[in-house]
Amino acid sequence: MQADGTVKLFTILGASIAFLAVAAGAFGAHALQTRIPSERLVTFETAARYQMYHGLGLLAVAWALSQWQAGAIAWAGWLFVVGIVIFSGSLYALALSGLSWLGAITPMGGLCFLVGWLCLAWGVFAAR
Repeated sequence: MQADGTVKLFTILGASIAFLAVAAGAFGAHALQTRIPSERLVTFETAARYQMYHGLGLLAVAWALSQWQAGAIAWAGWLFVVGIVIFSGSLYALALSGLSWLGAITPMGGLCFLVGWLCLAWGVFAAR
């Protein structure tokens, strides 16, 4: 089994990130609806949705780490965290600022998500 501290860390990160995703979604639905153009509101909602997916993914990582000792599983967690910062962060910034060049950063976060899911699958598959 992975060290309890890592399991606890990913559980706290996952729950906190999911909480913030709900808060962001509510903020977008209530405070931004009349303040930003509808296409930017859709972008904001996409950021919140992917943040939630990967917050839940972090909870899956924590659970997997509690079952199997595999470095790839921990890598998945860190890739999810980085992906959330880059993907959701760039989309939030784009939606709030209107600076379209921020969209060029977003795919790097998406790549972190993809590699993270592969690491999670591989880590569980290869675990003893």
